[in-house]
Amino acid sequence: MSRPPLSADRVVDAASRVADASGLAGVSMRSVGRELGVEAMSLYHHVASKDALLDGLADWVFAQITTPTIGAPWRGEMEARARSARAVLAAHPWGLGLLESRRSAGPATFGHHDAVLGCLRTDGFTVALAAHAFSVLDAYTFGFVLTEVNLPFEPGTADEFIDEIAAALVDRPWMAELVAERIAGKDYAYGDEFEHGLTLVLDGIEAAFVAEVRGRG
Repeated sequence: MSRPPLSADRVVDAASRVADASGLAGVSMRSVGRELGVEAMSLYHHVASKDALLDGLADWVFAQITTPTIGAPWRGEMEARARSARAVLAAHPWGLGLLESRRSAGPATFGHHDAVLGCLRTDGFTVALAAHAFSVLDAYTFGFVLTEVNLPFEPGTADEFIDEIAAALVDRPWMAELVAERIAGKDYAYGDEFEHGLTLVLDGIEAAFVAEVRGRG
């Protein structure tokens, strides 16, 4: 059976699979060529360089994240986008190091950013407040995923970790209180905190938006 012809999209898709298996450090023209069953040199007809391949991977990640609908109510769209971004980045944590870091952003990246701003602006946000909202939502979502994927224990195993650090909590009453009330024996999963934090962030943005609208009046 003949292989489908190479294309830039196929090369980037293969690079994403390599990154999933080996991390971003494992992505090279040679490893992507192996994934596709071709010589590395043949990739250069579709992707100019390793740097261009990383640009394509960053764009690939943005293409997986739910894009807000311009003209729809802002809060539901930002909520859906944050949840989608968390799911995508948890599945492909190598993407955390690429998002917002590439100088040569692709069409999915530009389109996604424009849609976020367009959704906020068409629902009444000023340019400044839209920028603030965009920034804080990404800081929260990306930061949460960074913590979530690097925790020293798996979901459902927090009690084992607590046993390991019990001695350190003896002179830390506020940490000990939190552990006793929220974590120990509770089948704790840090990921459950995401929705609570997202609500706090969205509530803060909404309060700023309402105050801004009132100020205009």
